[in-house]
Formats: sequence, structure tokens, C-alpha cells
Amino acid sequence: MRKISVIALAAAGLFLTSCGDKSKTASTATEQKVAEKKGDVFAVDAATSTVNWKAFHKGGFAPRWGTLAITSGELSLADGQLSSGEFVIDMKSIKVDPASVTEKDKKYTELETHLKSADFFNVEKNPTAEFKITKVSDLAAGAEGAVAGANKTVSGNLTLQGKTLNVTFPAKVDTADKKVSLLAKFTVNRTDWGIKFGTTESDPAEWMISKDIEIGIDVKANQK
Repeated sequence: MRKISVIALAAAGLFLTSCGDKSKTASTATEQKVAEKKGDVFAVDAATSTVNWKAFHKGGFAPRWGTLAITSGELSLADGQLSSGEFVIDMKSIKVDPASVTEKDKKYTELETHLKSADFFNVEKNPTAEFKITKVSDLAAGAEGAVAGANKTVSGNLTLQGKTLNVTFPAKVDTADKKVSLLAKFTVNRTDWGIKFGTTESDPAEWMISKDIEIGIDVKANQK
């Protein structure tokens, strides 16, 4: 029988934004054709790029948050505009911010270990997640729930736990001095990727945490 701890249930999300306004919920669809790589290619700087995550009990109690490392990837510009790209996330790198675990009887290191186990992300079997851009379009200023300064709508295939879905969200894309950056925040439903903790909807293991997971993407790349 799978062991389910309350602290792990509170944190069983993937990605984080800041603790501020609620991010826009990303729309999801079936896997789409990946955008063709063309134009100038920029290599993702793994040292300065990251994915953040935040998850919480329903009602917003006991939030947990942390980071995941981006290990490699590329972004491409055609006529000076982001047109394609992809990056790889190291699931074994999942970290829990110690500041998010305030209970005296809980340890953030224990939560990290539990998240990596077969109870959750089973990182030995699924050591990486991937995001591949399928489409980029202009976004009108002031999109609700978007990261500040968002100027693009980005769609891409997100592969997690071996399942691929297409997600669409607002993002801020900057290009200057042979560099390109992609900054975004959005919310996804964990159950779309089959991340479920209870055997049924009425199982406490399933309803103790929100299905909404906040994701933050901060990707920086340098021209090759």
C-alpha cells in the first residue's frame, strides 16, 4: 500500500511562481506538431535558467514551494522573434525551499526524498521532463494573470511522467545583445498528467491538496 504523508500531499506539485497574484490557468490540448527550428539558435544557459513550483492545501493552507533545474535546451529566433525552442528539466533535481516547511516536526529533506519516490514523480523511472514549443504569437498588453510585461502567447508540448500534453500560456520574451529570455507563470491541473494520489475522488489522499499547480519558467539563452 502506498504511503501518503500530509506534508508530501501539501507539496506534490511541480512548479512555482511567486506568492503573489494567482497566475493564469494554462489551456491544455492534445500533443501538437513541434515548431521547426530556423533562424538564429541560442543555447539555454543551465546555470541561470530554472523552473519553480508551488503547491498547497485546498483553501491555501500550508503552501510548499521550490525549484527544478533545467539541464539543456535551445531557443530559436526567426526575423528577431521567438519561433521555436525546447528544454529539458531534471526531475532528480527537485528542491523544496526550507522556508516553506514551518512545522517543527517536519523536515524539508524528507519531503524532497518523498517527492522523488514512486509515490510521486518516480524520478528513477522518469528522470526528466521536457517542454517543446509548438507555436508563438503576439499578445496584447495587460493580459490578466500573466507575468509582468508579457508580450507573447506560447504553446508547447509538456511531457511529464511519460505523458505529453500541449499547454498555452502568456510569456514575456526579451531579445537583446545576442541573448534571449523567456519568463512565464501559469497554473496547470496536475490530474491532466495523471498525477493523482487517491484511488478515488473521495479518497482524502486526493482531496487534501488542490489540483491547481503554479508553474514558473525562467529560461535564459545565449546565441551560439
